[in-house]
Amino acid sequence: MEMWSGRGIRTRGPEVLVAGGRGLMLAVGGFTGAVVLFVLSVVSILLVPVGVGIVTTPWVLTGVRAFADRRRIIAAEWCGIRIPSTYRTLPADTTPWTRCFRMLGDPATWRDLGWLVVDMTAGFVTALLPAALLLYPLEGFALAAGLWRVFTDGTHVGWWYGFVPVSGQGTALLAGALGAALLVASYALSPALLRVHFLLTRSVLASGDGELAERVRVLTETRRTAVDTSAAELRRIERDLHDGAQARLVAMGMDLGTVDVLIEKDPAKARQLLAQARRSSAEALTELRDLVRGIHPPVLAERGLADAVRALVLRLPLVSEVDVDMDGRADAPVESAAYFAVSEVLTNAVKHSGAERLWVDLQHRDGMLRITVTDDGEGGARVGAGSGLTGVERRLGTFDGVLAVSSPAGGPTMVTMEIPCALS
Repeated sequence: MEMWSGRGIRTRGPEVLVAGGRGLMLAVGGFTGAVVLFVLSVVSILLVPVGVGIVTTPWVLTGVRAFADRRRIIAAEWCGIRIPSTYRTLPADTTPWTRCFRMLGDPATWRDLGWLVVDMTAGFVTALLPAALLLYPLEGFALAAGLWRVFTDGTHVGWWYGFVPVSGQGTALLAGALGAALLVASYALSPALLRVHFLLTRSVLASGDGELAERVRVLTETRRTAVDTSAAELRRIERDLHDGAQARLVAMGMDLGTVDVLIEKDPAKARQLLAQARRSSAEALTELRDLVRGIHPPVLAERGLADAVRALVLRLPLVSEVDVDMDGRADAPVESAAYFAVSEVLTNAVKHSGAERLWVDLQHRDGMLRITVTDDGEGGARVGAGSGLTGVERRLGTFDGVLAVSSPAGGPTMVTMEIPCALS
């Protein structure tokens, strides 16, 4: 089999080491985070009747959601497992009372809390196994090499390695053989075990029996948002046309009418008005082009999403990098939604993050367009409370897309956007 060939070992070996390292990070960090957040959540919810929890619960649950969103991101990046985020949108500028009870009334909140319990138990085990299979054999090899003498003089059982009682060199060699078997098992199973961890996570975090009802609710909400957004955009276009290009065109028509009267009586004045009319027509044309560019940028229509994002990044006052892995183009509405979503995220990073560098990654795999924007700023970004990311989430939701934000205090901030689509 290729897995056991020289080439297979060279490619499989690093994969096993990476899976073991990632599993160890998940086991330690995930267990600690799950325990702390679960305890804080329970205490905060219990304090709701006395009023304190009304203020603290939204903050704690926001932390739980950020923790869950981070796990969604690494599930997609490390194993290609997509875990949808189905949190109900909270209106901007809500009172602590409303925010608290709306979050508690969201089924996704209780799935998160249930997942914290699973993550600190079964999740901890499934994350630790890849690392244990990789590291535990080292103890067996050390015992076979002579470490057994530290625990026994050969007259009694001084140590157990797995199910092997180590009482001398013979049993120490058996421990070494067991370590070798575990190392072979690690080679074959570690990446798969890490994937099992994320499949377990998805089984708890994803919608259950109410998935269809939740899906209908999300579609209804995104349709209403899309209609409201379209109506607001039409009003903006009408206002810009009325106050800008239309006013200039009317003034230009009046100037040309005056020119018709003065062309024989006062040619010099007529020429001045003609020059003014030319300037007005140029300004009107510029405003019309800006208006069209705001609706659908020409570079997006002509060259696609990747080049349009590159053009966006070139105008930023930050050191930026763009990495693209796409072999085609998505449908125009999807490209437009993704473009303006990236534009909003980049604008937020420039204005609020205090970052010095930005990284944008675009890739399309398994029918999913995934865009990640990372900055080295101060962190603290979150969806809700009137932030621009709320609008991004709604824009993506129109196309069944999702937004995940990881932005701990002190940074870095990672915003991941996913839209299911096909490339042509």
